[in-house]
Amino acid sequence: MFKSFFPQPKLFFTSTAIWSILAIVFWYTMGEDLGAAFGMPPVPVNDAPEVGISTFWSPAFLWFYIYFALITLIFAAFWFWYQPHRWQMWSVLGSALILFTTYFQVQVSVAINNWYGPFWDLVQQAVSQSAPVTAEQFYGQIAIFLGIAMVAVAVAVMTRFFVSHYIFRWRTAMNEYYMSQWPKLRRIEGASQRVQEDTMRFSSTVEGLGVSFIDSIMTLIAFTPVLMRLSQNITELPLVGEIPYPLVTAAILWSLFGTVFLALVGIKLPGLEFRNQRVEAAYRKELVYGEDHADRAEPMTVAELFDNVRRNYFTLYFHYLYFNIARIFYLQINNIFSLLILAPSIIAGKISLGALNQISGAFGQVTSSFQYLVSSWPTIVELLSIYKRLRAFEKAIDNQPLPEIDQHYLEREARGGELEADRPT
Repeated sequence: MFKSFFPQPKLFFTSTAIWSILAIVFWYTMGEDLGAAFGMPPVPVNDAPEVGISTFWSPAFLWFYIYFALITLIFAAFWFWYQPHRWQMWSVLGSALILFTTYFQVQVSVAINNWYGPFWDLVQQAVSQSAPVTAEQFYGQIAIFLGIAMVAVAVAVMTRFFVSHYIFRWRTAMNEYYMSQWPKLRRIEGASQRVQEDTMRFSSTVEGLGVSFIDSIMTLIAFTPVLMRLSQNITELPLVGEIPYPLVTAAILWSLFGTVFLALVGIKLPGLEFRNQRVEAAYRKELVYGEDHADRAEPMTVAELFDNVRRNYFTLYFHYLYFNIARIFYLQINNIFSLLILAPSIIAGKISLGALNQISGAFGQVTSSFQYLVSSWPTIVELLSIYKRLRAFEKAIDNQPLPEIDQHYLEREARGGELEADRPT
């Protein structure tokens, strides 16, 4: 799954994580300030953030682009030298490009959140008539948002185009690897499906979950300081009272509760999804054999296989029933949670409408970062089932014992399956 596309996967991903941590630590300790030597000083912490599209080519942003490119080229050059790989341009540099566009999209979210403050304060002034507001001011703020939105759309479209090619290259790498081992794999249950379908599903699902995870980490890094800055006037929480950094603390505790709660509720789903793939494949393969052989796909055999499909689906439906009740209920409460903890400050009139929208936006971004498992759990369940199927598939390549369900299938084939000579040419 991985070594077909990445050079020495275990070492590669370990070194990627270590290199990324070192690069982040260096950036926040020394690297950010080094830009001043090239006329690109960082934005002072206490200064109000720049609002508008120009923030993306401000000196601080340009210096980070250069820094990211240097870090990436150093890392890629090492791997190109240490372990050359056929797919290294896509797996190493392509992954770095996806990482950068993910960072950029997070910064777009920060830019929009910064726009919330002046825009909604302007709306509050107009509605309450506390200060004169002209049409030029109002439409000027709308124009600022549209500028940011156009950048977001352009980057998202180009990223999606590149990611589509990235996923297909990964699928191609897996397909070539498995087909080179086809004599060992052809007798495994659902071998054709695993090569044709599971490889595509695995690469696209891993890419999606990986990008979501990186996005969550970057969002957390970007929005936690924003939330701390915006919560200067928030000193207490309902039922709790005064605590340090109340909004950040509330976001962490609420997200951890949701993650642990839903992980426990959905603990049985991965195994059921995995078995669902098995019974579907067994049923489908018997029908395919029945197209060419009169002694296959007999009514009793097909009925038994379909009964396995039915029972597994009905069990899956039941477990998803209570899981979705818990998940949707939690997410609905999450929509108003920030308003609940801000209730004392709203009632006391300590925050303006613009600040309220900024805090709600930043709070939502921070909680969504901590809720990665909550939002991604159904996809993680699907990925685990695909991984189990492909991992069992690869055991045949490594001459390792197959899982019990695969051994059962091969035994059934040996007892009553079609002979090699009977296979259609």
